[in-house]
Amino acid sequence: MNNPTLDWSLPYASHRSAVMGRNVVSTSQPLAAQAGLRMLLAGGNAVDAAIAAAMALTVVEPTGCGIGSDGFAIVWDGKELHGLNASGRSPAAWSPEYFEKLGGIPETGWNAVTVPGAVSASWVALSKRLGKLPFAQLAQPAIDYARHGFPVSPTIARLWALGGAKLGAQPGFAECFLPGGRAPQAGEIFRSEAHARTLELIAETQGEAFYRGVIAERMVAHAQAHGGAMTLEDLASHHADWVGTIEQRFGDSVIHEIPPNGQGIAALMALGMLDAHGVGKHPLDSVETVHASIEAMKLALADLDQYNADIDAMPVTPRDLLQADYLRSRAALIDPERAGDPGHGAPRPGGTVYLAAADASGMMVSFIQSNYMGFGSGVVVPGTGISLQNRGHGFNLKPGHANEVGPRKRPSHTIIPAFAMHADGTPQMAFGVMGGPMQSQGHTQMALRVLRYGQNPQAAADAPRWRVTGGKGVAVEPAFDPAVVAALRARGHEVTVEEGNGVFAFGGAQLVLREGGHYIAGSDPRKDGHAVAF
Repeated sequence: MNNPTLDWSLPYASHRSAVMGRNVVSTSQPLAAQAGLRMLLAGGNAVDAAIAAAMALTVVEPTGCGIGSDGFAIVWDGKELHGLNASGRSPAAWSPEYFEKLGGIPETGWNAVTVPGAVSASWVALSKRLGKLPFAQLAQPAIDYARHGFPVSPTIARLWALGGAKLGAQPGFAECFLPGGRAPQAGEIFRSEAHARTLELIAETQGEAFYRGVIAERMVAHAQAHGGAMTLEDLASHHADWVGTIEQRFGDSVIHEIPPNGQGIAALMALGMLDAHGVGKHPLDSVETVHASIEAMKLALADLDQYNADIDAMPVTPRDLLQADYLRSRAALIDPERAGDPGHGAPRPGGTVYLAAADASGMMVSFIQSNYMGFGSGVVVPGTGISLQNRGHGFNLKPGHANEVGPRKRPSHTIIPAFAMHADGTPQMAFGVMGGPMQSQGHTQMALRVLRYGQNPQAAADAPRWRVTGGKGVAVEPAFDPAVVAALRARGHEVTVEEGNGVFAFGGAQLVLREGGHYIAGSDPRKDGHAVAF
């Protein structure tokens, strides 16, 4: 007998407890978390777990990432911190003139696609340098989910339907993601044999087929058939870069982010300003703390918009933007009683999935990969299951701007992993908040909650969030304290309470906090995922 049709809404308030163990994986989709856990149980380390979970996410959460994603990672290997940037560069043919003829940089189609970097980094480079298990073993859970099918989870089903409505006409999309002419519903089994075969080929060749072999040839042929500029040389010239991290002291912690082209520097700037402003004197959810946090974030985002780009094209260095004197001067612009609308400063020269994993040896991984806007460009290479990001839309056409589009250049990027160290140099927390421009804002709020006010990771993930929207605009979630909303409005903030699906606007967090010989993990209720441990 069949069950009655299920209502997937969640009408009642509920809560999750933090998850604890000596080995842990926290992701935005339960099957991906289990894929990572399988690697730990097989004798792998946290890097193996992160790669397996990341590969599985391209199958079970295609609304946020795919084989054609970009990726970044920060890894504590037990002795030192590593930072990996695997975002792709633009095709050699891209120039301002190229896009002026197109009427601008599109959000969809091949002319929004930069070289996909996730395969090179999140997977191959990490595995070769820091993993333990054979690379092919890491791919097996993802291959099994793709070949034999998996039940689509509720939040992802909702996003899938929205993505299908927007991108169904893009080349290759419907064939792969709209079986029977529609998006799969929650609880329905989805299979993709093409996806499985591609993952097998990537596993067999350690990614070579993707950048220099048969997969690369299929991608380029599809690009050329649909007006794209991608060439075999563009793909073959791609490489991931071990870039280290940039850092900012915040109380008794030191927060680490990947250097630009990612937006993590905005979180570091905001936290540095908050330290200079003296945050911590008022209760966590008081109007004083929320107001100061919003104002610091606005100042940081103004600088981000002006300066963030491919690091080789920036007119200032990350060190310039993080100078203590400069951050103090920016913090001095925060009026405790009034909302501001700041422009950028002048420092002196000097759609995403996030996961965290940690193991009993002490290795910790902060990892993120993304197609950018949901399914990304909407382009799916026929017969491969490869959905491609639309990171090219992150460039602009402002003459002379650091982020102006150009050949073989990385665009300003939204996705960022974060990592916190104790001031004594020992690891503290791997964390991230997926969700476009919300990410640096989410990092700021997570660091404030856990590292300054001592909230446990699950409570920090559960808490209602705010988001700067431009000018004096601020969006807050419906669970925000109405008294604080009123007090923010009295200070001049133009506050909107955003009803509905907060996944798009307020992101999804995963956090793994080290506590002695074990870990405490939280997973965002705005997503379908959870943390698992043993």
